Amino acid sequence: MAAFVSFMFDKSFLLHEEVWGVFENERLLGTYIVEKPQASKLNVKGLLFLILRLVPLFFQISRTALNLLNSYMRVTRSAAPSLTHHYLIMIGVTPEAQGKGIGKALLQHLLNTVHTDQKSHGVALDTENKENVHLYQRFGFTLCSETQINDLPVYCMFHPKNIT
Repeated sequence: MAAFVSFMFDKSFLLHEEVWGVFENERLLGTYIVEKPQASKLNVKGLLFLILRLVPLFFQISRTALNLLNSYMRVTRSAAPSLTHHYLIMIGVTPEAQGKGIGKALLQHLLNTVHTDQKSHGVALDTENKENVHLYQRFGFTLCSETQINDLPVYCMFHPKNIT
């Protein structure tokens, strides 16, 4: 898992995706990674770096897990609206910092970012945790689709941009 998350951060920095975090005394308490509506192009050097980072993952992640991840990406991306939007790749808060408003602060920052982006019509996300659906609904997300990949429930959600 650590190798995969590390790869995701490297990919996000190279593609100029938004990576945002909350720190306390230089310790990361919570973070999110968001794809922006405008796609970034990788130069050859960046592409080679990502490939070199990706190859070891093939030896650390089982074929079953890779197939599940591929199916997951296909299902969740097809459930996202066709409108130009941000996509919340991941969000997390360390267990000891949960319940202290850090997740709320991260989501509010994301929604403010989306609101100020002229190219975005909102933000899409997916979650496997049914309890998260209610949390996201409190922030204005709506459930777009609910499916299962193998035995894994997947809830795809969207928060339309408020146009004022």
